[in-house]
Amino acid sequence: MPQYVIGVDYGTLSGRAVVVRVGDGAEVGTAVHEYRHGVIERTLPATGQPLEPDWALQDPEDYLDVLRIAVPAAVVAAAVDPSEVIGIATDFTACTVLPTLADGTPLCRTPAFDTRPHAYVKLWKHHAAQPQADRINELAHRRGEPWIDRYGGKISSEWQFAKALQLLEEDPEVYAATERWIEAADWIIWQLCGRETRNACTAGYKGIHQDGGYPSKEYLAELHPEFADFADTRLTHPISALGDRAGGLTARAAEWTGLPEGIAVAVGNVDAHVTAPAARAVGEGQMLLVMGTSTCHVMSSSALTAVPGICGVVDGGIIAGLYGYEAGQSGVGDIFGWYVDSLGDETHESLSAQAAEQPAGAHGLVALDWQSGNRSVLVDHHLSGVIAGLTLATRPFEIYKSLIEATAYGTRKIVETFEAAGVTVTELVAAGGLKRNTLVMQIYADVLGRPFSVATSEQAPALGSAIHAAVAAGAYPSVADAASVMGRVERDVYQPRPADAAVYDRLYAEYSALHDWFGLQNETLHRLRAIRNEALKG
Repeated sequence: MPQYVIGVDYGTLSGRAVVVRVGDGAEVGTAVHEYRHGVIERTLPATGQPLEPDWALQDPEDYLDVLRIAVPAAVVAAAVDPSEVIGIATDFTACTVLPTLADGTPLCRTPAFDTRPHAYVKLWKHHAAQPQADRINELAHRRGEPWIDRYGGKISSEWQFAKALQLLEEDPEVYAATERWIEAADWIIWQLCGRETRNACTAGYKGIHQDGGYPSKEYLAELHPEFADFADTRLTHPISALGDRAGGLTARAAEWTGLPEGIAVAVGNVDAHVTAPAARAVGEGQMLLVMGTSTCHVMSSSALTAVPGICGVVDGGIIAGLYGYEAGQSGVGDIFGWYVDSLGDETHESLSAQAAEQPAGAHGLVALDWQSGNRSVLVDHHLSGVIAGLTLATRPFEIYKSLIEATAYGTRKIVETFEAAGVTVTELVAAGGLKRNTLVMQIYADVLGRPFSVATSEQAPALGSAIHAAVAAGAYPSVADAASVMGRVERDVYQPRPADAAVYDRLYAEYSALHDWFGLQNETLHRLRAIRNEALKG
């Protein structure tokens, strides 16, 4: 009798469940559930209270609905008997973090705090903690904290400590009631198996957990006296390795999902990192780009070194036995979507078709891909987008193409930064929704001057989670072993075109000049944001 596992991928707007056959990785059934509350950016649903700029919240009830709706629907679509399912695993956007009581109850689900914005989940793209991130970084360098180099010299406003410090400083009552500060990746596992766990991936990349510990009490106290015990009281928990069994499915979760009670629940993971085995990108030097609303760049290496502006390097952060590196771009598909939505009567397909006909460089434009800030290598979410070269003759598809090119330039900047630090990139592999856009992928190959391989699965993060579920259930001895059987990739699908690559070398030089001017040498973009924020606050 065949055995199956389920991978659940929690994205920014929806969660999807995929039923996967353990023996060969075949995806036999899938279902998607759109979050009822989506991304809460403008007003709090409970009260209609306006949110300040750069806020992005979610409601954790949406995550449970994925288990109640998408998982049973995927099993039905697969036409398998639930008794044949031996394990389940999940992955999440990160850093998506929430305050809870000691038993895991989200504070936003308590009568005392259901109208308080800080009691809700802070989504990865909540960027309102940039002032706190700036102070975290400045103090770390001033004190010579050894962990700061593991993060390229800067902690992001997206991550746990910056968001927690913002909570303390802006709503101390909610902070005082917070008994656990936990990644959604770990919270959902708590709901499935009834045990709190902390996975090595989110703890290392988003929680500043390095060399067996968090930042010291002395350092935290200097940030804020009431922050001194933050790690000890709200974070500290044994760290679990990726692919480990977190526990067995509880009776309550079995009722939600329709799966057998007691089946293996794997330790949580991050959507980008869990995708690597699905794309067979677990070898040294294989860089995986998970390209969606944002892009995460993850790769493994035997070398431990400081790479400026990366999101982190963690021992076993992707695969056991290697150091996992992460970098990223905060806005990619989001940028394209914003532009198309602003036009009203255009589509991605029509703009892509027109852009594909135009020779490289013919629009005379170069853009900076910072509409959602810069995650790597500047690590500054108060930067914003720029388009240079506009004229009265510029057409909409040309701007669209320049925005695609800008994100490719941003990826090239990341790859070059890795290699300048001594971490060699041997292969580029694309996964995520944008891999389906041939214009995007060809531009990336041309801009980087390298071939791109493509993950075969349309649900690569969910497949990656399913691979971890198979390991947690004992079907394979390691994630690497499971990946060699269950993963799927097409090698070197997109090849760089020499003539276009030469043009993009020249355009990239202009991008780099603007990148350094607006990102390092000039405060114009910061001043513009400050003026905007002052105006919005009245």
